[in-house]
Amino acid sequence: MANQEFEPRIVAFFCNWCTYTAADLAGVSRMKYASNIRIIRLMCSGRVDPQFVMDAFARGADGVLIGGCHPGDCHYISGNYKCLRRYHMLERMMADLGVEKDRLRLEWISASEGDKVKRVVNEMVEQVRALGPLDLPGRFADWDAEMRELDEKVQREHDGACEAHAAKETQS
Repeated sequence: MANQEFEPRIVAFFCNWCTYTAADLAGVSRMKYASNIRIIRLMCSGRVDPQFVMDAFARGADGVLIGGCHPGDCHYISGNYKCLRRYHMLERMMADLGVEKDRLRLEWISASEGDKVKRVVNEMVEQVRALGPLDLPGRFADWDAEMRELDEKVQREHDGACEAHAAKETQS
């Protein structure tokens, strides 16, 4: 499949008070942005559990966008700072998995920035489209096959060593 035919699936975790409201503003203002995004509304970006992000990728998302209030403007005082710490941890985890950094993005978007939602979503869709499909579920299947092959090889070597040891014991 050529990258021009590929349509990325992006999961977005948006703060209820700012980024989700900005996405709503973009919609009622008839601003056009890519439909490749599926928004999950959370009360605060600080509620984005890293497991949510990993689960989105594991279930086939090609990218994840996290949106929250600007630092200092969080309705829950410090939720966005908690989100930022988790985001940096997720960046390291994704790098360790060999996943390109442009597949995960964090943006601070206030309720009045509908135009920024449009721009960020469109940019992310284009970045992920250029990267191509992530297909993490397919990678899991490949990794599982590699592990089965390795397990079979180790078992054959173990069986061979046991037979050699038994033959040596019989000779003595």
